[in-house]
Amino acid sequence: MDAQIQSLKSELQKTISHLKEEFAKLQTGRASASLVENVTVEAYGQQQPLKAVAGISVQDAKTIVIQPWDKSTVGDVEKALVKADLGTMPVNEGTLIRIVLPPMTEERRRDMVKIVKDLAEEARVSVRRHRQEVHSNAKKDSDRTEDEHRDFEDSVQKEVDIANKEIEEIANKKEEDVMQV
Repeated sequence: MDAQIQSLKSELQKTISHLKEEFAKLQTGRASASLVENVTVEAYGQQQPLKAVAGISVQDAKTIVIQPWDKSTVGDVEKALVKADLGTMPVNEGTLIRIVLPPMTEERRRDMVKIVKDLAEEARVSVRRHRQEVHSNAKKDSDRTEDEHRDFEDSVQKEVDIANKEIEEIANKKEEDVMQV
């Protein structure tokens, strides 16, 4: 297979992976470690993701428990969680921090669906940008015959269609998760 097609496939997979990561950060009304694991904590004089300084577990459908490995960082972790604005206040219990997620209102669910749609559209724009880059580079390549160029463009479009279909499926599933009560 053409190296440009392989490169395009790789870039499209990166785009889809990024979209999945962004979706994981969205609160769906169920507790998930991914909601907090990348919150930046100022500890030991440097910025670090929460998952690097604490154990994160899900106690039940509405509760996340964060247990810093070093008890002296509990205050720093709490401060970072307050700053992250998760829609609820963390409860410092001395050696651990508990986050109880409030039930999502219908209005908040609709807002989340809008965010899901925006993130999916950003992913589609990225896919189009990658397709345009490949087309621009292919036009510079004069070694191909007209038929080979048309076949190449068909292959590119096929990969773009596959990526867009996957983005659509992921977005629809996330919308369902958000709207589920």
